[in-house]
Amino acid sequence: MQSNIIDRLFKSFDDLEQAINGAKQMLAKKDSLPAGVMQRLDSYSGILNKQRALAEALCDHINQGNWEEVSRHVSLINSLSAMVRDDARAILSTFALNSDLQEDEEVNFC
Repeated sequence: MQSNIIDRLFKSFDDLEQAINGAKQMLAKKDSLPAGVMQRLDSYSGILNKQRALAEALCDHINQGNWEEVSRHVSLINSLSAMVRDDARAILSTFALNSDLQEDEEVNFC
């Protein structure tokens, strides 16, 4: 059971990495971007790297039965995910307010 959960965790990191890269590629084609958007996306990649390192340590703590550290690492990983999610929402709301998109044009960052 634990292996399945850990496998899904690492798969979610891969999915997030693909979404970040896809957003970067799509935004690179835009004529105008709000200031700092690409830097924010770059910071997501750094956060993702930190999450992967924490997940590796999490696996070690699981194998050692160190449940206090397991709980702490899960909390850190979840907090970093929430930080990215909240910032991505802020970016999307900026686009919604300042968008030059047509009404029927869809933006998919993730």
